[in-house]
Amino acid sequence: MLVPEKLLHYIWQHQYYQHTNLSTDEGESLTILNAGIYNLNQGPDFTDASIRINNIKLVGNIEIHLNSSDWDIHKHESDANYNTVVLHIVWNNDTVIKNKNGQIIPQLTISNLIPKWLLDRYTLLMNAPDTLPCSSFLPYIKPIIWTSWKERLTIERLEEKTTIILSLYEESKHHWEEVLWWMLAKNFGLKLNDELFIQMAKSIPVNILAKHKNQLFQIEALLMGQANLLNEDSSTIDDEDRIKLRREYTYLNQKYSLTPVVLMPVFLRMRPSGFPTIRMAQLAMLVQQSKHLFSTIKETKDIKLIKKILKVKTSLYWNNHYIFGKESVERVKEVGDDMVDNILINTIIPILFAYAKFVKDDVIKDRMINWLTQIEPENNYILTSWLKEGIENDNAFDSQGLIQLRMHYCDKKRCMECAIGNSIITSAKNN
Repeated sequence: MLVPEKLLHYIWQHQYYQHTNLSTDEGESLTILNAGIYNLNQGPDFTDASIRINNIKLVGNIEIHLNSSDWDIHKHESDANYNTVVLHIVWNNDTVIKNKNGQIIPQLTISNLIPKWLLDRYTLLMNAPDTLPCSSFLPYIKPIIWTSWKERLTIERLEEKTTIILSLYEESKHHWEEVLWWMLAKNFGLKLNDELFIQMAKSIPVNILAKHKNQLFQIEALLMGQANLLNEDSSTIDDEDRIKLRREYTYLNQKYSLTPVVLMPVFLRMRPSGFPTIRMAQLAMLVQQSKHLFSTIKETKDIKLIKKILKVKTSLYWNNHYIFGKESVERVKEVGDDMVDNILINTIIPILFAYAKFVKDDVIKDRMINWLTQIEPENNYILTSWLKEGIENDNAFDSQGLIQLRMHYCDKKRCMECAIGNSIITSAKNN
């Protein structure tokens, strides 16, 4: 049986191997005093380890490979960063290895030291045909393990979003209002048009939008024109309102020397309420009705007030239109509760969490976590799969954790890095 290197990392990190009467492959007595700290960055796999070989204590790092020859394949023999390695852990010893100084590095072959129960349970999880490899074990997981793990997963998801947001912050030349504008636009674009919407937002700086705050018609013209929703073509019908918007956009485009985005809007495979025309009209209304939006949401303590800000309608034209030139049944196109929650979960809370981390404000971070617990749980195929397994999804805080778990652990079979998978694997020890 050939195991992946990540399993060897897991085994070494948790010390799931035979510890007594160890000896190096060179025949010298070996005692592990400290297994070291798992290193997720560049360099040896475990740092600050300590061992004893023939009563001589060595302090340094530990590197792990499937085969000894991987040391040379990865060019460690010529890398001074690996001169501090005091022990090489391998599944298969197929060669003697040396560091850059030409010194032979002691090796420990671990394949015959790993308990059968661990390999059997690992194999069972990896070969499970189900989408959720641990499905049959879930009823036996203690609730406290689920609670703490979901909390960690949700924070992990927020941290990942923070990394993306801070890169946008750099791109915006340190302008939080600009970043919020970009993210809101992307959110309003939904999955099929999110890239179109964010490119549109990036093509219209917030200082230009601010000049037209009191003119909803001009904001609509800017947004729709930049997103190629006002183009003359045979597939759409012109009416008086569209002609006026196009005329206004032509003027504003020339005034500010704007360049429309390359992407074209997508209408197929979506409900009319999600058409880019409707979402763009709602976004235009949000821009028109808000002022210094980032500063406002940053200072707002009550999530209900944020929801009220986001619950905008369109201009009157869209009450009986979904697309230009074709009338529909009269209906006010207000941003629905589900969409408001979606914006909170995917834009408002992540950007405020990122800001709070940037300025080291734990009060705002805690507020964002609390806001997630006040939002209804999300509903999608991922969360449906967890509900079928009897896993609780009580609010958006739970939802975000379960989405993170499925997408970043289950789908990639990172069972050994998962608290649930870890519990399942170690439970085999007592069976």
